[in-house]
Amino acid sequence: MSNRSDNPPVLLTERESYSIITLNSPAQLNRLTRGMLDELSMVITSLHGKISLRTLIITGRDGVFSVGADLNEVAALDETTAYEFSRRGQSVLSLLKGAAPIVIAAIDGFCFGGGLDIALSCDLRYSTLRSSFQHPGPRRGIITGWGGTQRLPRLIGIAAARRLLVTGEAISSAEAFRLGLINGIHEDPLAYACTLAGRIGELRIENSD
Repeated sequence: MSNRSDNPPVLLTERESYSIITLNSPAQLNRLTRGMLDELSMVITSLHGKISLRTLIITGRDGVFSVGADLNEVAALDETTAYEFSRRGQSVLSLLKGAAPIVIAAIDGFCFGGGLDIALSCDLRYSTLRSSFQHPGPRRGIITGWGGTQRLPRLIGIAAARRLLVTGEAISSAEAFRLGLINGIHEDPLAYACTLAGRIGELRIENSD
C-alpha cells in the first residue's frame, strides 16, 4: 500500500498466496486518470517476481469498479499525447496480465471504458447482479485505445463485440454472463474471488509436492 497519502488512489492487500488491488477513488468513480494509471503501474510492478503470488484480484469500492478514462483529460489530448496515453494504458494492462498466473476481476457497479478493458485483461471476471458494462466511446466518436477492440471479440465473438463497440450500449450483468463476458454473478464477487484464490493457492501447492 502506498504510504504517501492517507487516502491513496490504489490500495494493495497481500495475503499468503494472493493479493488484492483496490481502485480507491469511488467518489471520482475510479476514473483512470494519468495519476491513477501511474499509481496502478507502481503497485502492479511491486508484485512482479513475487514467487508466492498465485492469484491477483483487482476490484473497486463502494459500488464502483471503474468508469474508465477521465473525459476532461481525454478532451485535452492532441495527436501526440493521445498516442502516449493509449500506450500508457496498454502498458499498465500488460503489467496486470503478467503479474500473477491467474488474474481475477471482482466487479461491483459500473465497469465502463478503460475499466472494462481492465476486466477484459483478466483471466476471470465475476460481478454483482447490479453491475453494468459498456464501451461508451462510440457515443463520443472515439474508440478504446487500450486493447478492448481486440480482447472483446476474442472473448464473446465478433458479432456480439461489434454490437457493443459500434453502438456503445450498456449491458447488464445478466446479459454479460449470457455473452460470456463474465464468468459468474455473486452477491459479493470479491469474497468469492478470495475464496477461489485460496483454493488455487492450495491446488498449486499440492501439485508442487
